[in-house]
This record gives sequence, structure tokens and C-alpha cells, in this order.
Amino acid sequence: MRRGIRLLMTIATTAVVAVAFRASLQPQATAPGAAIVSPEAAPRTRPAATPRSAPRPARPTRPTQSTKPTRSTRPSTSAPAKSVVVAGGVADTQYGPVQVQITVRGGRIAEARALQHPSGDGQTDQINAYAVPRLDQETTAAQSAHIDTVSGATFTSDGYRRSLQSALDAAHQAGAR
Repeated sequence: MRRGIRLLMTIATTAVVAVAFRASLQPQATAPGAAIVSPEAAPRTRPAATPRSAPRPARPTRPTQSTKPTRSTRPSTSAPAKSVVVAGGVADTQYGPVQVQITVRGGRIAEARALQHPSGDGQTDQINAYAVPRLDQETTAAQSAHIDTVSGATFTSDGYRRSLQSALDAAHQAGAR
């Protein structure tokens, strides 16, 4: 009897490992339910860079009439950072759907906001009025889907995390680096 159970468990384990290995070899698709929102989010190829023979001379600046001195904290770049706006899949929770949209700029989460969250009765609205902005802030601070659950909004927090992970996967597929 023990040999039969051991043989059955070995076969089942081997099958699971084989399926997992085969799935890891296949290219990943965009997360189910996730959508690229911005039109510029599709990956583009860059033209080959052409070598420059000499640096450009600096343009003369005109004096301004401002009394405040201005200082640049960042060097200016020739092209602005590419922004990718992606909506994650809708995560159904016990109290209603949750959907998150993120803006990725320069490889970082610049903005996160909930497109949908549970609502209906007064208590749910009151809880989510506090929880959703906190989850948005937590996302930009953590720069990942590893965010803390907001006390009192466990189901919303869980749905937010699932939709956020879906949005991050879609942004990665869209070429946000």
C-alpha cells in the first residue's frame, strides 16, 4: 500500500514539475484583464544613433527680469522620459470590484490610482475614502505590489494588490523599464 501511494505521489510530482517547466519556457502574455491605456505605451524601436563630430556651442541666453535666481537641479535631456499608463485587471472582492491604473515614467511608478473600488453603503464608502488614497501613496512609495494592508480594508487592499500586480505585468510587457 505504501509503495503504491509513494509511486502515485512521485508520478504526480513529476507531472507538475514538467508542466511548470513547459509553462516557463513559453512567452508570457499580458496579464488577463490588463489593458494598455496610453497610445504611446506600445514598445518602439529606436533609430541607430549617429556619431557627432563636435559638440554644439551653447546658445546665448537673454537676461530675464525675474528677481529670483533660478537653478536647475537636473540636467536637461533631449527627449522626455517615456510614460506608460496601464490599467490592471478588475479584481473582484467580497464587497465589490477593484481596478488600479498606474503611470510608469523612467522605470518608476509615477502615479497609482484606483479606477474602481467597492462602494454602496455608508460604511464601505467611509472605509474606502480612507483606504484607497493610502494604497495609492503606498504604491508609489514601495514601487511594487508589495504594499501593506490597510487596517479595516482587508478585502479592498487584497483586490488592490492583485489589480496592481496585473498592471505592473502589463506595463512590463508594454516595455516600461
